Amino acid sequence: MEHALTCPATSYRGRVPHRSPLALAALADAAVRDLDPVAVRPGTEAVEDLDVAEVTDSRKRCWTVRAPRSPVAATRIEREIRLLAEVGDQLPFAVPRIAGTANLPGGGRAVVHPVVPGQALDLEALAPRASLTAALGRAVAAVHDLPLRLVEEAGLPVYSAEEHRTRHLAEVDRAASTGSVPVPLLARWERLLEEAGAWRFIPCVVHGDLAADNVLVDGEQVSGILDWGEVRIADPADDLGWLAVGAGTDVLSGIVKAYAKARRERPDGNLSRRARFTGELAMARWLLHGVAVDDATVVDDAVHMLTDLELAVGGRKL
Repeated sequence: MEHALTCPATSYRGRVPHRSPLALAALADAAVRDLDPVAVRPGTEAVEDLDVAEVTDSRKRCWTVRAPRSPVAATRIEREIRLLAEVGDQLPFAVPRIAGTANLPGGGRAVVHPVVPGQALDLEALAPRASLTAALGRAVAAVHDLPLRLVEEAGLPVYSAEEHRTRHLAEVDRAASTGSVPVPLLARWERLLEEAGAWRFIPCVVHGDLAADNVLVDGEQVSGILDWGEVRIADPADDLGWLAVGAGTDVLSGIVKAYAKARRERPDGNLSRRARFTGELAMARWLLHGVAVDDATVVDDAVHMLTDLELAVGGRKL
């Protein structure tokens, strides 16, 4: 197969074009000395501003290669490189084990690691599967029990409880300024943010980007977690928001119960409330992203999501 380095030699002043699977296979060949690619296919991992492919080598080993297409994505990759070597042996599931990197012509690095086993989590399948629900709670607890020093020494963000609340206040203000967020939702969020007691939590290591696509399962167990570029020390509720809005109240309750039992430190009593807030605020972030990049399709999508959310929760308090 063609092994020439075919990635575009552009700078990171903006996004670079998508790289083909063959180009990514060439990067894998360059990154890992004994990796001789014989087959390649587009990756199933869906991450904005990353090109992803799965490569099979002459020894029938399967690899994932990821290359950033923007400065933000390149920064996430560098964070992963610094962190993953430290956390892999401390977690009860697999994480990407970086086997090699390849410098990109315009800056940044592509990374190559063995394919992490498992299938992407199906949120709709959680409700009747109590064992998997409990396993997910334990997996999140294992992340949150990682030593704080791993994040601090890697130079990743660290937020106190008050700093975290202040950041959320600023996000809600920016969302309100668009004029596209239903007023009852803004009032719902503001009431929780003004409730100082709801924000008395102990910051911990959080993954920061958990979603169904990057939580891998095998049967009733969590087999792996991907995409570690947003790790920080912050609110444990940050890693539960996607479940609060995507999996339903009963599933969230089961996850939090297993999570609390597995944590070394007892979670605070407002964890689930903040998780629901975080999940709802993600829709406002999507709106802000659409406004920032001037993408009417994203803005319309976010507005529809927020309208549906307002109809579902009305003016009820969190």
